[in-house]
Amino acid sequence: MRLTQGTFSYLPDLTEEEIRAQVEYCLRNGWAVSIEFTDDPHPRNVYWEMWGLPMFDLKDAAGVMHELAECRIARPNDYIRISGYNRQQGYQSTMLSFLAQRPKEEPGFFLDRMEAADRQIRYTTRPYAAQKPPGHRY
Repeated sequence: MRLTQGTFSYLPDLTEEEIRAQVEYCLRNGWAVSIEFTDDPHPRNVYWEMWGLPMFDLKDAAGVMHELAECRIARPNDYIRISGYNRQQGYQSTMLSFLAQRPKEEPGFFLDRMEAADRQIRYTTRPYAAQKPPGHRY
């Protein structure tokens, strides 16, 4: 199963050149760029761990690409995403977010079905990977 989160989730994985082009787009617009990672990509898990600090006032995409390479070395089996934040309004707004790395195997999600009062049916999405302890999910 392929996780579909972020701006380009419906496309094949981005190449290094395509990732660099998106980072350059963020920098041209004056957006701060950050790199984040997780081993639990549940759709409601919006708080991923940050790789370093957001890169404010960066002018060259090489700095982001270097940090992405370092993150990939340190976290080879995690999801890694790049986000562009617009801070020009006085608050952080996510303008662009996309996956830059996926684990080799994505186990996917299953639905828990629960019957509630008045014949209501509720569903909860749970990742198969979360059944394993952190650090051993992928």
